[in-house]
Amino acid sequence: MTSPRADHTAQAPLVIAIDGPSGSGKSTVAKALARHFQARYLDTGAMYRTAALWCHHQGVDLATAPSPERTERIIELVQTIPVHQDLDPDAQLILLDGSDVTEAIRDPNVSSMVSAVSTIPQVREILIARQRQLIAGSPRIVAEGRDITTVVAPQADARLLLTASETSRMARRGLQQQQESTQALSAEITERDQRDLSVVDFMTPADGVALVDSTELDLDETIASALQAVQTQLAERTYRS
Repeated sequence: MTSPRADHTAQAPLVIAIDGPSGSGKSTVAKALARHFQARYLDTGAMYRTAALWCHHQGVDLATAPSPERTERIIELVQTIPVHQDLDPDAQLILLDGSDVTEAIRDPNVSSMVSAVSTIPQVREILIARQRQLIAGSPRIVAEGRDITTVVAPQADARLLLTASETSRMARRGLQQQQESTQALSAEITERDQRDLSVVDFMTPADGVALVDSTELDLDETIASALQAVQTQLAERTYRS
């Protein structure tokens, strides 16, 4: 895989926001753009995964039906979660209470628990506030995840919605999770789409958000297309100013 040539222009402040469904390539594209623009990289989805793992570690049963008591406990834990998230696109590191959980939060068991946390409005408010703090504290950053183009960073310099057909997304997820059957992957993607759509519409680009459909594109082409969309938006903003 090749990467776009780094942008060595003056290091002006820059915020790029990328949303899209599971398996659309958000993380890979976001990291590539962060390298190109010599920016930091924020994976907001990792925050929700880490929050779910923390609640699990603290004895909260996230597999059962929700209750007011459980919801209150989750909110309390997320408010005080002891987490550090590195923003280097080439060396992601997430420390939870001092322990490295960078790989642990990607475990399928954790994936199955995330919605129990991420669908709580108060949890989203807490984590969105933290996401905004990280973005505000970073002169140049590429952030990806749910709500990022419309709620978290609606004033970003460039906003993209990266999408692909379900078949393409299944193929990409299959490369990451080779142990899963086609049927299981299809069910996982459909479930995640429906679960996330219950909270936010990430399938339709809002006004001012560029749509990048990677269904017929390979990885390099997807990155190039996303880069072109960003550069077009940046040029338009410069012209308007």
